Amino acid sequence: MMRVLVFGQTGQVATELSRLTCDDIALTCLGRDRADLTAPEACAAIIAASDADVVINAAAYTAVDRAESEEDLATLINATAPGAMAQACAARSIPFLHISTDYVFDGAGTRPWQPDDPTGPLGAYGRSKLAGEKAVCDAKGPHAILRTSWVVSAHGANFVKTMLRLGAERERLTIVADQVGGPTPAADIAAALLTMARAFHDGRGVTGTYHFSGAPDVSWAAFAREIFSQAGLTPVVEDIPTSAYPTPARRPANSRMDCATLTRDYGIDRPDWRDSLRAILKDLKEI
Repeated sequence: MMRVLVFGQTGQVATELSRLTCDDIALTCLGRDRADLTAPEACAAIIAASDADVVINAAAYTAVDRAESEEDLATLINATAPGAMAQACAARSIPFLHISTDYVFDGAGTRPWQPDDPTGPLGAYGRSKLAGEKAVCDAKGPHAILRTSWVVSAHGANFVKTMLRLGAERERLTIVADQVGGPTPAADIAAALLTMARAFHDGRGVTGTYHFSGAPDVSWAAFAREIFSQAGLTPVVEDIPTSAYPTPARRPANSRMDCATLTRDYGIDRPDWRDSLRAILKDLKEI
């Protein structure tokens, strides 16, 4: 039996982790009431006192625009806390799995980003996540950093749920069409993390930074059209450039991610987000 300690309980990935039932895994998910990431040393102490075989950090500060005015808080949660967790795991020689983001890149060009490409975050959120990656690596314990993009599910706030709400209210929507990436269902991220956890537990884990995103790559506007098509909604989608939808934080235009090393080292392929979208819509009908 593999004992997995998860930081996070109500977020999209943590929720999906808690829904996975596996006979060979004992999963413990810690919410903010039990593990507050604004208290990094307390989080480290939880790991030190636990009997976990693997630790997964599925908690984060994710308010991209608000981070522009709360960078210290974002950095505390997204960098200092994961660093303390990683050090506690390294002290016990147990693997630490950590979720990061495409926002560590500047979004230039059209080539899919590879894990070892130079980083260059455009805003506070990306800087905080990149600092977290460095802190995890600096702990020098067994670890895997999983960069993801455009996370969606039937839970929490995300693009799918926003489009379903707006698509039911309006006849026409203007949606950004010059940002391109891979929508990534939280359920697939959860499954990938457990596959990686099992590999480490069995002595097959590979320390490193990996990319994981859904396929095929699309624009936000094209993603919205597929959501409406599957949901039976009929608003007209008008493509607009990013410049027509200003936000406090800049978003990367190119969020395409090369996921080949994850397939090579862990046998995990990119999921077809269109299939996963059908499952999300089914979940929403049942909630």
